[in-house]
Amino acid sequence: MSDEIKALWQRMAEGWAAGDGERFAGVFAPDAEFVNVRGEQQHGRQTVAANHGALFQTRYRDTKLTAEVHNIRFITDDVAVVHVASTVHTPNGGTTDTHAQAVVERRDGEWLITAFHNMIPAR
Repeated sequence: MSDEIKALWQRMAEGWAAGDGERFAGVFAPDAEFVNVRGEQQHGRQTVAANHGALFQTRYRDTKLTAEVHNIRFITDDVAVVHVASTVHTPNGGTTDTHAQAVVERRDGEWLITAFHNMIPAR
C-alpha cells in the first residue's frame, strides 16, 4: 500500500514536468480539497487542474518538482495521512521548498489524494 501511495507523488511530479495541469491533478479525488502555499482554497480536481495548468503556462513554466514522502500514517486500511517534502526547481537553478500534509483515500481500489495542504516551511 505504501508504494501505491508514494506513487501518487511520482505521478504528480511527472504531470508537473510535462506542464500538464490535468495530468498533475489526476492523483486528486474529484472532490478533493486543496490549499496552496498562499492559503488559497481550491475545491475539486478540475479546479486544481485548471489552476496548475495556468501556472505551468506562466510562473512555473519549465520547472520541475521533486517530492519525498516522509511519513505515511494509516488511520484505517483505506485512509492515511501523508507528509511530503517537495522542491520546485527552476531552469536557472533556483529552488523553492514546500511541505505538504495530505489525506489519501482508497476508493474503488485506487488511492487518491482527498485533502492537501501545502506550505513553505519557516526557516
